[in-house]
Amino acid sequence: MLKAGVLGAGHLGKIHLKLLNQSERYELVGFFDANKKASAAIEKEFGYKSFPSMEALIDACDMVDVVTPTITHFECAQKIVTAGKHLFIEKPITQTVEEANTLLGLVEKHGVKGQVGQVERFNPAFMAVKDMMDNPMFVESHRLAEFNPRGTDVSVVLDLMIHDIDAILSVVNSEVKSINSSGVSVISETPDIANARIEFENGCVANLTASRISMKKMRKARFFQRDAYISVDFLEKTCEVVKMKDAPERPDDFAMILTNAEGVKKQIYFDNPKIVPNNAILDELETFADAIENDTTPVVTLRQGTNALRVAMQIIDNFKKL
Repeated sequence: MLKAGVLGAGHLGKIHLKLLNQSERYELVGFFDANKKASAAIEKEFGYKSFPSMEALIDACDMVDVVTPTITHFECAQKIVTAGKHLFIEKPITQTVEEANTLLGLVEKHGVKGQVGQVERFNPAFMAVKDMMDNPMFVESHRLAEFNPRGTDVSVVLDLMIHDIDAILSVVNSEVKSINSSGVSVISETPDIANARIEFENGCVANLTASRISMKKMRKARFFQRDAYISVDFLEKTCEVVKMKDAPERPDDFAMILTNAEGVKKQIYFDNPKIVPNNAILDELETFADAIENDTTPVVTLRQGTNALRVAMQIIDNFKKL
């Protein structure tokens, strides 16, 4: 079993601690958090070992899971990688693209594995339809959340929209051509609501909206491609697939037939992919164990995390031009 430790024991850090402790792929050796009082309380309540320093935890581990505030990601990751330990790091990978690029070089130099915590990649609804996505040409996503002070140290783009940026980049096989965006700060010092239009070299267009000041939650994305419409509800973990095919000469009475302006007839039918319930955070951690033990490529690589951050930062930079 791989010896694992967690840096950061806040809300999400405690979830990671619990899952690593339950996992049959890891041996949880403990955690480090700079808040000594909170660390003592967690150690007393759950029995997880609290280490006196980040360095002491890193020395005791094969893999370190970074769940600290974004501003500290690079500092933590740099120490882990240069110590020759494998790195799992929550999104966004780092605070800047420059830091992320430096981290990529360090990982290659020290020969360790790295994975970014983009949990929606492991959402069962997205996993059920991902292989059905064949050259989507228009994507629309809405990720809306009720206000929560936790996470407002960064823009809503890095807090919420980056989930959809990463998911879209994983299915659109093309380079980004241009980005237009706007963002508004309502409560926080950084934007709380944002919209971005991403155009890709192959002609695909993605329209993304994210808000953390909504009255209700929503996490939906719709993908349109030739002869198919795919909808994913990340919150409810459901999906819908509507496909079209050439209509038969003699369709049955219940067939849904559309005729376009050229007189071509298409039949609409619904595909119901099987959704396999899972714990997405546990799955992303355990697939990382697979990558380490089998020397394979992690599901969400550090380079993919860097690409998502690069797009996110371009979106944010556009706000400053308004």
